[in-house]
Amino acid sequence: MPDFIYNNKVYYNPVEFAMDRIGGTWKMPILWRLKERIFRFGELKKDIPHITDKMLTSQLRQLEAEGFIHRKVYPVVPPKVEYSITEKGKTAIPIIETIRDYGLTLMELEGIQHDMK
Repeated sequence: MPDFIYNNKVYYNPVEFAMDRIGGTWKMPILWRLKERIFRFGELKKDIPHITDKMLTSQLRQLEAEGFIHRKVYPVVPPKVEYSITEKGKTAIPIIETIRDYGLTLMELEGIQHDMK
């Protein structure tokens, strides 16, 4: 496949393009949680161990900008914001599930204990 440019960045293949959208440490876990229900910021923060407020904010903004999640702001005091997955975001869930299953398989092959279902 020939190189292509999107948003002033050169991509060499579609996998690189996709991983730039949903890759990294935190985007897939965020999408994975939002597939089941709507979350508020604090709920996501509590549900995703080790993520900082700054990183969660950054990742949520990127996912929203790419159209994977929707951010709903309620005009109340104190501010209330909810995050939900979009139809575009739902298309990433089977890919995330496959990567997760592959990771669990690799963990088993390496003898790494886990209690994930």
